[in-house]
Amino acid sequence: MVYITRIEHFNAAHKLYNPNWSKAENEQVFGKCANENWHGHNFELHVTIKGQPSNETGFVFDVKKLSIIVKEHVIDLLDHKNLNLDVPFMNGKICSIENLVKGIWHQLAPQLPSEVTLHSLKLYETPRIYVEYYGE
Repeated sequence: MVYITRIEHFNAAHKLYNPNWSKAENEQVFGKCANENWHGHNFELHVTIKGQPSNETGFVFDVKKLSIIVKEHVIDLLDHKNLNLDVPFMNGKICSIENLVKGIWHQLAPQLPSEVTLHSLKLYETPRIYVEYYGE
């Protein structure tokens, strides 16, 4: 099995808050991230797929095609958006990086061709904070 990763980038705003809690409770748990005026991140998304290299091309999958799929089904939905307000697959969810990476997985996995499998997503919120998700 061979694993190949494509890195994409998007910018988005969000705030962390639980609508069932008071403003004080949200601020206590989420701190500055509960700011009513939102805050933004320059996200970096690592998409890793796995498969066997083709005898004809040597590729597991054409990474240019992978980039187009990721852009169409993920980046275009997230880039320069408010994750809390503008992204349908985040509706009703707390906009944590953990919930976001799971939402991205569900957007992306069904779009990949049968010869490859989505292995993992790594989503950087900052250079020091990221999550990894394996579809579990």
